[in-house]
Amino acid sequence: MSLEGDAITARLQALAPEGVRDMIPPPCILDMQGELVEYVENVSLSVRFPVLPRYRNPLGNMQGGFIVAALDNTLGPLSFLVAPPSATSALNTQYLRPVGAQETLLICTARVLERTRNTLYLTAEARLADGKLVAICQSTNQILPLPTAKA
Repeated sequence: MSLEGDAITARLQALAPEGVRDMIPPPCILDMQGELVEYVENVSLSVRFPVLPRYRNPLGNMQGGFIVAALDNTLGPLSFLVAPPSATSALNTQYLRPVGAQETLLICTARVLERTRNTLYLTAEARLADGKLVAICQSTNQILPLPTAKA
């Protein structure tokens, strides 16, 4: 099954505990103007981010921290869709090429590599609008126990 746009947001909100539903999507994704593009159930999530001038370093390229933030803002929702709740225990990123000042769009796709009883292994990639690979990322998430209802 595949979901797009607002249907992804609705799925995320349905999975969230009642007290935090109004925080989905979270401010970090909203601040980066991330657009949920496609979710393939238990397989992958794609999110599109504009490359904003405020993300540039002194050389005019997108600062690496913003690239990894875009990747993390893709991995996080995927982990929540697949195994809520979970917490990132490792995040490793390799940069392949800069995102120059002329670039306007970064497309991040996260995929599930493996899910065990307690751990979620994910990978993600960031690409330019023309499909050129910018960065790859691996994430290990610990699946947390579901909160128990208080009597």
